[in-house]
Amino acid sequence: MSEPVPENTTQEEKPTSFSVFYSCMRCGTRVSQSELTRLPEIKCICGFRVFTKVRPPVVKTVKAY
Repeated sequence: MSEPVPENTTQEEKPTSFSVFYSCMRCGTRVSQSELTRLPEIKCICGFRVFTKVRPPVVKTVKAY
């Protein structure tokens, strides 16, 4: 016979590797953090060295009292 399945069994899948993306200030190329760590120096393909962290498209709303 089959065993009963508990009702409260939920499997939450968590990402195994949290990927962070950076964007070049000059050309806008998106690069992952793992790609930047593989390079000998932090530099974009266009030669610029300034990156900004790409934020997720989630808007936080704060309730005013």
